Amino acid sequence: MAVYTHVPDDALEALLEDYDIGALVSYKGIAEGVENSNYYLETEQGAFILTLYEKRVDPADLPFFLALMDHLAARDIRCPTPIHGRDGAALRSLCGRPAAIISFLRGVSPRRVAFRHCGPLGDALARMHVAGDDFPMRRTNTMCVAGWRPLFEKCAPRAHEVQHGLAGMIEAELEVLEAGWPAGLPEGVIHGDLFPDNVFFLGDEVSGLIDFYFACTDFYAYDLAICINAWCFEPDGSFNVTKARHMLSGYRKVRPFSDDELTALPLLLRGGALRFLLTRLHDWLFHPEGAMVTPHNPLEYYRKLRFHQSVRRPGELGLD
Repeated sequence: MAVYTHVPDDALEALLEDYDIGALVSYKGIAEGVENSNYYLETEQGAFILTLYEKRVDPADLPFFLALMDHLAARDIRCPTPIHGRDGAALRSLCGRPAAIISFLRGVSPRRVAFRHCGPLGDALARMHVAGDDFPMRRTNTMCVAGWRPLFEKCAPRAHEVQHGLAGMIEAELEVLEAGWPAGLPEGVIHGDLFPDNVFFLGDEVSGLIDFYFACTDFYAYDLAICINAWCFEPDGSFNVTKARHMLSGYRKVRPFSDDELTALPLLLRGGALRFLLTRLHDWLFHPEGAMVTPHNPLEYYRKLRFHQSVRRPGELGLD
């Protein structure tokens, strides 16, 4: 989450007239994240989140995202639900941007991931995959292997500003992943961005999954790889085998993880690391002036990618 577009009081009050959620009490921008502009709202009827969808989000994708949240919530997945206006529509326009109000979920994102978080996260991810199995809409993953090279080509001329030789390393890695990316693995709706700040806990239980704006149709195992990268490395850059085992075990208790998926996991982990290296590199180099957002350091995922480049079999990660 972040704030790129500033919303004046009168515009927000006019928007709320389309809903039955009461008058505005207070609101404030949310600085975390990098993609859209987000505000915490309080109205006479409670707390909500207002999201304005920024330029990276294709407006044609918004019906997919909003319908998916409705679909998952109807199947007891703890996720935000779009608030529909008096006319039945959830999507609006505000300050020149597509916008929606969604429900507010209670809970706390883990500031430091512990073993006890990883099993429940694996369980929640698998439940989301199963619940989305009958979702009728599809969306191509624009942030997977076919979309990486155009992003790299935009960043390559300035990549040296972040790390000497970075462009050459990424170019070589792209060639490996484009040639070897797997096919035919089980697929369906994935979250695509399930970092710790997109998961809420109450105690040791997952109380909510949020920020579905990278959700798409892709390999379930790729979604798990993104989570392993995000949750199972320590602050010093070391890979925590125990956390990864807990996550995979929690996942397998809900949805079987096939031998083919396990075999492909080392390459999927490399791909997941490259994906976030590229998007963080882009945001670091092309950070909008005046935006209330802090870009993430791309070198975190550079180091994760370097680690995965030395791994050939899941057993080397302690996963079997």
